[in-house]
Amino acid sequence: MALRAEVSELKSRLNQNSNNSHKPPSSDPYRKAATPRKKGGKRGGKEGHQGKGMDRLQFTNEVELKVETERCECGADLMAVKGEISEVRQVQDIPEPQVVVTDYKQQKKTCPCCGKEHFGIFPQGVNAPVQYGNNVKTLSVLLCNDYKVPIQKVSQLLSDLYGLFPNVSTIVKYNAKAYEKMEAVEMLIKKSILSSLVAHSDETGIRVGGKMFWLHVMSTCMFTYLFTHSKRGLEALKSELSLIKDYTGKLVHDSYASYFNFLSIIHALCGAHIIRELTSQEEIGRQWAVKMKTLLLKLKATDEEQNMNNRENIVKHYQQILTDGIQEEPPPERKGKRGREKKSKGLNLIIRMQTNMDAVLLYAFDPEVPFTNNQAERDFRFSKVKMNVSHCFRSTDGATHHARIMSVISTARKHNMNVFDTIKNIFEGKSFCFSHQAS
Repeated sequence: MALRAEVSELKSRLNQNSNNSHKPPSSDPYRKAATPRKKGGKRGGKEGHQGKGMDRLQFTNEVELKVETERCECGADLMAVKGEISEVRQVQDIPEPQVVVTDYKQQKKTCPCCGKEHFGIFPQGVNAPVQYGNNVKTLSVLLCNDYKVPIQKVSQLLSDLYGLFPNVSTIVKYNAKAYEKMEAVEMLIKKSILSSLVAHSDETGIRVGGKMFWLHVMSTCMFTYLFTHSKRGLEALKSELSLIKDYTGKLVHDSYASYFNFLSIIHALCGAHIIRELTSQEEIGRQWAVKMKTLLLKLKATDEEQNMNNRENIVKHYQQILTDGIQEEPPPERKGKRGREKKSKGLNLIIRMQTNMDAVLLYAFDPEVPFTNNQAERDFRFSKVKMNVSHCFRSTDGATHHARIMSVISTARKHNMNVFDTIKNIFEGKSFCFSHQAS
């Protein structure tokens, strides 16, 4: 019996993929959706999707293509015929890259009586004999962070396009300056998330200075807050950087144990994670996992009001499946004289789903709570692209700056704001607020 259980355990490890475990989709030879989707239907944009085609712009240049033929094939003279516009085709292009150079010439006046000198005042931010303007700073910050271009490549791009040669330390300085100026914006983001009814949280590993760090996210559909920490668990979640310790709403997350230390939160577990674990148990023949997976997906497809009316029966069915599952799972066994008895993965999952039943089923009864934690996962997915391009951050300061800058950029995009203008306005110290347009 023990040998069969061990063989089954080893087989399940070999068969792990993103559909039945927490492995990322990028590790799959063929990628599949985490949750089943309905088949059929017409291709292309779905009903309600707002497509965006290419619109005509107000023209600045006009080229009239005159008829060059002087005579028609029938012999008639066309020279006296007045031409008319039959069709307009518009070409939209960008201008040749060109640097705009402004010389600020300070005037000086000397008093003829006392000799005191009076000077004109330079605009705010014009501090050096020669410097780059806010457009250059904004573009470098946007390329380096949102578009994941390595810093040396940003310098090369500015050289190729505009003939400018900012060095690496200059671009790093612009990131640090953006981080400093975005502090007040980040406070606005944090305040908005803390006041939200539903939020999402997750964490993912990043490399900083050759060591493993963690990028933590807490977000809503309209706001994103990111921070980096050397720890993943309770130490990070209780730190001054974290929002979770002060949050009192409904938090969607995976079943990472550290989250359950916060009793002021109404917990909601990510259904996609649970479905993947149930799929893993289904693949080794566990019938209770098949029944539970069917139940959870059925509740997902059913209206919350209908689920509420049938809540008592749903809870009984849920508990009965888990009770049957305990009988189906092999009993815990102790391999040595000391230590705890080892439980199967299926039994651990059953115990977790029994303990956190309300968190597992919250999506079925509350229309505000989504089935998955995809919101949080989308909001830090950029970090994996960043790691693929640059492999790591060289310093903790660089990772910290990146997290705040991306918090602001992500939030601006969710509000349909122009990101370039947003960063430039922050550099210029203009008053700032997020619009309230849903993305």
